[in-house]
Amino acid sequence: MIPVAEFKQFAEQQPAFKVLKPWWDVLAEYLTIAMLMIGVFGCTLQVTQDKIICLPSHEPRENLSEAPCRQLLPRGVSEQMGGLRQLSGLKNNLDLQQYSFINQLCYETALHWYAKYFPYLVVIHTLIFMVCTSFWFKFPGTSSKIEHFISILGKCFDSPWTTRALSEVSGENHKGPAAGRAAATVVTTAGTGTGKTGEGEKEKVLAEPEKVVTEPPAVTLLDKKEGEQAKALFEKVKKFRVHVEEGDILYTMYIRQTVLKVCKFLAILVYNLVYVEKISFLVACRVETSEVTGYASFCCNHTKAHLFSKLAFCYISFVCVYGITCLYTLYWLFHRPLKEYSFRSVREETGMNDIPDVKNDFAFMLHLIDQYDSLYSKRFAVFLSEVSESRLKQLNLNHEWTPEKLRQKLQRNAWGRLELALCMLPGLPDTVFELSEVEALRLEAICDITFPPGLSQLVHLQELSLLHSPARLPFSSQIFLRDRLKVIRVKCEELREVPLWVFGLRGLEELHLEGLFPPELARAATLESLRELKQLKVLSLRSNAGKVPASVTDVAGHLQRLSLHNDGARLLALNSLKKLVVLRELELVACGLERIPHAIFSLGALQELDLKDNHLRSIEEILSFQHCRKLVTLRLWHNQIAYIPEHVRKLRSLEQLYLSHNKLETLPTQLGLCFGLRLLDVSHNGLRSLPPEVGLLQNLQHLALSYNALEALPEELFFCRKLRTLLLGYNHLSHLSPHIAALRALSRLELKGNRLEALPEELGSCTGLKKAGLLVEDTLYEGLPAEVRERMEEE
Repeated sequence: MIPVAEFKQFAEQQPAFKVLKPWWDVLAEYLTIAMLMIGVFGCTLQVTQDKIICLPSHEPRENLSEAPCRQLLPRGVSEQMGGLRQLSGLKNNLDLQQYSFINQLCYETALHWYAKYFPYLVVIHTLIFMVCTSFWFKFPGTSSKIEHFISILGKCFDSPWTTRALSEVSGENHKGPAAGRAAATVVTTAGTGTGKTGEGEKEKVLAEPEKVVTEPPAVTLLDKKEGEQAKALFEKVKKFRVHVEEGDILYTMYIRQTVLKVCKFLAILVYNLVYVEKISFLVACRVETSEVTGYASFCCNHTKAHLFSKLAFCYISFVCVYGITCLYTLYWLFHRPLKEYSFRSVREETGMNDIPDVKNDFAFMLHLIDQYDSLYSKRFAVFLSEVSESRLKQLNLNHEWTPEKLRQKLQRNAWGRLELALCMLPGLPDTVFELSEVEALRLEAICDITFPPGLSQLVHLQELSLLHSPARLPFSSQIFLRDRLKVIRVKCEELREVPLWVFGLRGLEELHLEGLFPPELARAATLESLRELKQLKVLSLRSNAGKVPASVTDVAGHLQRLSLHNDGARLLALNSLKKLVVLRELELVACGLERIPHAIFSLGALQELDLKDNHLRSIEEILSFQHCRKLVTLRLWHNQIAYIPEHVRKLRSLEQLYLSHNKLETLPTQLGLCFGLRLLDVSHNGLRSLPPEVGLLQNLQHLALSYNALEALPEELFFCRKLRTLLLGYNHLSHLSPHIAALRALSRLELKGNRLEALPEELGSCTGLKKAGLLVEDTLYEGLPAEVRERMEEE
């Protein structure tokens, strides 16, 4: 006996693959098992029992043309046999061998091939059916995708996050009606409180299901490990979807194997119906063996013909049922598009409206899954939803960034506010809004921020920085921030990405924007209206504008500081600056200016002007600054200025003058008439000498002369008795005058990079100078007298 288990390998699949086997494949599998048992049973009989038994025919030789088995009729057999005359063959001792020889010879020559090989044909055909059914589970191009899909599907089905997400959605969808029903239940219970105990218990039982809906589900708690596993599942599903949706090899392979099974079914059905009648009980056999046996005609009995005929009809019945399933499979494959799958019903049921539809092999496998259990695709869809993924990310963020951990990041910023800075996070933790003491919130490189209602807990929030962090603000939160927020900084790729709600914060005092205008809009430099910003005092814009945005004039009546950083792009139209009548500080940095704009001279309230990183070569217009009577700080650094005009003396009120990183070789003597000057920075130029008139600057406290070519200092310099900082590093000085002792207020002196051989011991008279404030080579410092060094090293 051949066990059926020997053929198991032809149809063996992993148990998990059953989810991809619809009912017709399962039925076909059982049918193939039944057909295989028929074949194995027939083969076993064929091998273990005699196949055919033959007897010699006693008809005369002249009647050999007639069938030798004609006389073997159901009736009168014995009478006819009695009338036959006795015949005998050659006498020898090989009778048994002769019969065996005749049986084998007649089996091979007289028996029809269908009757001989029927059980083997059944086995072969059944094995082919098995291979066709499971081929796509074995083929390398499809099996890898199937295994990956089944693996991900099982993890998605069992993930605690799936249960949580569906439970939350279910709670949201039924919260309103459930609350109403619960309230009705309470009223009913109160009205019947005086009834019987049995009725009260019944009402209590009926009310409990409503509690389950309204109360938070028990599965809402998700630990950190489970959250990380769900996060990894989202990434796997994304990559798998991209990979599988590229082609339709699974769909094509399934169609091909189904078509092959249908063709095989038709062929088997046709030839079996034609040849099944060839299985007969009596078989006439004529062989030329008279020289060996004495007979040439034999009547043979096919011992298993009756059984084989019954098995054949049973086999044909199974094949017909199998064929019907194959035809139904073809109908299912072609009556609707299986290369597209819509989650519309899941979206309606769960409320996750962002679940995308899928196509190609991904869609086909989901259609097969629905034939097994539609719950699988519903739970799988959770991991296709971006909303679900964002919720999971939020949960993981809250696990990772606890309030205690966030409090450790709190520190004072440059403006003295208690700041929380978060950078490059996948989202904004909800725990941030538990830190009510936060005064400044800095968010950098955080994508898709949506401020929750919990923002209202930050009652001390005054400053918000959004650096490459697009943010959405609900209307309720806008109302909360509208009068509270004082400073906002927004940095993005393009200025049109600045959230519109920023321009509705009417309590805003400082607005800092950084981003580029699109090339086609750079010349117009259109910015959103600033009319709502009634209290705006500071406006900073870093972009590539071709002119000052017209909306700046919306705040002309109260704007006190304007900063335009143009990153080298030339700023052409500046006439709108004339309207900023109360402007105190103006920065035009890297604006490609070649001359000082005339519009600036109309700013009567201007106190500070910064023209850093432009292309200024001449500053002849400096005379017009006398109209800016309140100007105290002028920064002309990082330009290409070669000389300072003599009428600089008109700037009597100027207190700070920055001219570093230019191309100056001399300073005008009239500079000494700027009696109010307290800071003068001419470092990083080409100065070879200083005019003696510099000694007239009696209010000078800070003088920077580093990185020039000075070989000596005028003695008059030491008349500036209020000088506290003197930077002389990296010049060509070979001698330092002993008159430096007159600078008793000096607290910082830089002498590094010169040609000094020794320091004057009169440095000891500079009572404010300590070792930390003296920047000089160690060898020169060690050359000072010990008492001078001891005094400098005193605390």
